[in-house]
Amino acid sequence: MSVSLILAQKGNDVVTVTSQSTLADAVDILAMRKIGAVVVVNKDKTVCGILSERDIVRQIAETGAEALQESVSHCMTSKVVSCDTSETIDGLMEKMTTGRFRHLPVIENGELVGLISIGDVVKRKIEQAERDADEMKRYIAG
Repeated sequence: MSVSLILAQKGNDVVTVTSQSTLADAVDILAMRKIGAVVVVNKDKTVCGILSERDIVRQIAETGAEALQESVSHCMTSKVVSCDTSETIDGLMEKMTTGRFRHLPVIENGELVGLISIGDVVKRKIEQAERDADEMKRYIAG
């Protein structure tokens, strides 16, 4: 299964903030939307970072509650690893495992077109394993 098929099923909605947004604003968005990360974009909507719950926790641990008044740019991950719509689930799993992160922005022709989470990948891997098991049962029975 490819990223394009995952996005066709789950949709292309991506929650974004700017690098000038405060961490408090980002925390409110994460809590309200019940998500684990937001993509950080420039004024022209190009990706310049990603901000995860882990990034926020590290910043608060380092500087205390005052961190919430800082801009997102202070603690976002600016070296964003992304994927494109042609990549496979196995490729995504490798990137996520190697990089130890849970979210991959999907960028096509320089444009943000989606966001894939580890939950999306795991869900599709389970579905694939169930299909494979069913096929094997039918093969053995038939």
